[in-house]
Amino acid sequence: MGYKIAVVGATGNVGREMLNILAERQFPVDEIVALASRKSQGTEVSFGDTTLKTKDLDTFDFTGWDIALFAVGSTATKEYAPKAAASGCVVIDNSSLYRYDPDIPLIVPEVNPQAVHEYKNKNIIANPNCSTAQMVVALKPLHDRAKIKRVVVSTYQSVSGSGKDAIDELWNQTKGMYVPGQEVDPKVYTKQIAFNVIPHIDVFLDSGDTKEEWKMIAETKKIVDPSIKVTATCVRVPVFVGHSESINIETEDFLDEDEARDILRESPGLMVIDKREDGGYVTPIECVGDFATFVSRIRQDVTVENGLNLWCVSDNLRKGAALNAVQIAELLGREVLKKG
Repeated sequence: MGYKIAVVGATGNVGREMLNILAERQFPVDEIVALASRKSQGTEVSFGDTTLKTKDLDTFDFTGWDIALFAVGSTATKEYAPKAAASGCVVIDNSSLYRYDPDIPLIVPEVNPQAVHEYKNKNIIANPNCSTAQMVVALKPLHDRAKIKRVVVSTYQSVSGSGKDAIDELWNQTKGMYVPGQEVDPKVYTKQIAFNVIPHIDVFLDSGDTKEEWKMIAETKKIVDPSIKVTATCVRVPVFVGHSESINIETEDFLDEDEARDILRESPGLMVIDKREDGGYVTPIECVGDFATFVSRIRQDVTVENGLNLWCVSDNLRKGAALNAVQIAELLGREVLKKG
C-alpha cells in the first residue's frame, strides 16, 4: 500500500518538477492528484507516463490524503495549508510562510532529519529557501567535524528562482539586444537582467540586507546551529537554471583542505568535482536536472586562522525546491507514516 499524494500548484515550475521527481524516484504512490487555482482547472500535467488533469484547489477535500506538497505562494498557502493539515494530511510547504515558525520544523533531510518528528505540532513541515538548502548540505558535515563559527556567502542565483515570467524576460531581453526594435524593458526585475547582474533579490530591509539575504541567515541558524554567524550577498545573474554560491567558512578547529574534500566526498547529497585544472569544477549549466549539490574549488583561506573557501552549485528547482520537498516526504514515510 502506498501514499495518497496531493501536489498543490501543479501547473507551476516547482509543482511540475515535484511531479517529475516523485515519478523519477518511484515514490510509493497509491493515488495522486494535481491541484491548481480554478482558472487552471483542467490543465494537463505529467506524472511519469501518466497525464493528470488539475483539479480545483478551492473545492478539494484533503480528508484521507496522506501528504500534500505545496508549491504556491504564501497567500494561497496561508489559506489552504491549515485546512489540509486540519484534515489529517501532512503539509510540506515550499513557500516562506512557515519557515520561521518555532513550532514548525524546517528540514533538509541530509542535515537535520531528526526534526521530522516535530511535524506533529501543526501537521506542517517547511521547505527552506533554495539558496539556503544547497549551502547547508555542504556546511553540515564540515560543522560536525570542526564547528563553523562564521560563514560569508555570495550567491549567483538563476532567474528560474523568480518563476516563468523571469525566464521569459531573460530570453526576450537577450534576443532584443540583437534585434533593433525588439528591446524589452525590465518588468520582473528592477534592472535589465540580460548581460547583467543585479545585487537585489526580494525586498530591502531596514538593515540594508535584502529579505533573501536575511532568509539565508535565519534558516542556516534554524537548520544547522543558531550559534553560526552568517552574512550574505545575494545576486541575480543571467542564468536560466542553477544557483551558484561562493562560500567562505571560518571554523573553531583547524580543518585541512584535503580532509575537508574527503569529508564532503563521503557526505550524502554532495558530489565533489574539484580538479585544479581548466574545467575542473562545476558550473550551473552542468547541474541542471541533477539531484546532487556539487562542490568545487575547495581551498584554504590563509587570511584567517581556520578558514576554507568553496564553490557550491545546484539545480535550484530540484534541491532548492522540489527535490528537497520529495526527500522530506520520503523521510516522513520512513520515519513516521511507514506505508509503502
